[in-house]
Amino acid sequence: MGRIVNIRDLKYVVAVAEHGHFGRAADACAVGQPTLSAQLRKLEDELGVTLFERTKRSVRSTPVGEEIIAHARSLLATVTLIEETARASLDPISGPLRLGMIPTIGPYLTPFLMPSLRHGMPNVEFNLSEDMTEILERQLLDGEIDAAILATDVEDRRLVEIELFDEPFWVALPRDHALAEQDELALADIAAEELLLLEEGHCLSDQVVSFCVNAFRTNPNISTQHTSLMTILALVGADAGVTLVPAMSLRGSWVTDSGIVLRKEKSGKVGRAVRVAFRSSFPRRPLLEKLADIVCAIVPDTVTPVRR
Repeated sequence: MGRIVNIRDLKYVVAVAEHGHFGRAADACAVGQPTLSAQLRKLEDELGVTLFERTKRSVRSTPVGEEIIAHARSLLATVTLIEETARASLDPISGPLRLGMIPTIGPYLTPFLMPSLRHGMPNVEFNLSEDMTEILERQLLDGEIDAAILATDVEDRRLVEIELFDEPFWVALPRDHALAEQDELALADIAAEELLLLEEGHCLSDQVVSFCVNAFRTNPNISTQHTSLMTILALVGADAGVTLVPAMSLRGSWVTDSGIVLRKEKSGKVGRAVRVAFRSSFPRRPLLEKLADIVCAIVPDTVTPVRR
């Protein structure tokens, strides 16, 4: 081997592994495809191994390539940590912040949060993304994002969290439903076969199922839909069933003229705890503490903030 592997080569390797395509990887790295391909060929020659199997239709990692890609991700995360540590020593409340959110929080929190963030943290450049909890946790561990707003406890000890607010679930019913005349509803009042939920894997669906199992005397026959919360609500408005919605969503435009009525859940125990999760090694915790302060200051009175 004639030289030490450089950071640029590692970025190319990880990009190809993530995109499974040299052209898309080159675009992500802001270089031409011939340049990226030539650099990776050169790296393979110098390492004496093949990192990727190339065909006309696909690019796949070899077994040794998988091991090297894992090391590359780890080294790139360390490089990012070095850069963030240096930046934090100058001003922790500045610079880029890659923030992920789950799909049942992002659309309802972001429109109210971003103006406050621009005002309260003008020197921070926010890069927002939205995905399922499992993917966001993996991205945190791989250093692809800096923090994520989640609604479940983090299980990996390398991740820590700051609590934000407790959010109850409300019952969404068709306007002419037999239970629509009641001011509050217990889950046991709802026929199990009426419930419409998101597909398994959405933490909102998992949480609602856990509450329903305790509420129904028999196993609930819950309909799971491979779709979004807004589509589930459209089905409710079309008299196709009943669902539970997080309180933050009550500020959405769907609330008016949707054929839906909303009722409080009677026990007050059906809900979720929202938090911001991040790596314990993340050097800019003061930035996330301020983010938490801002979130808690702007949430509506339908939720209970942990701090003010």
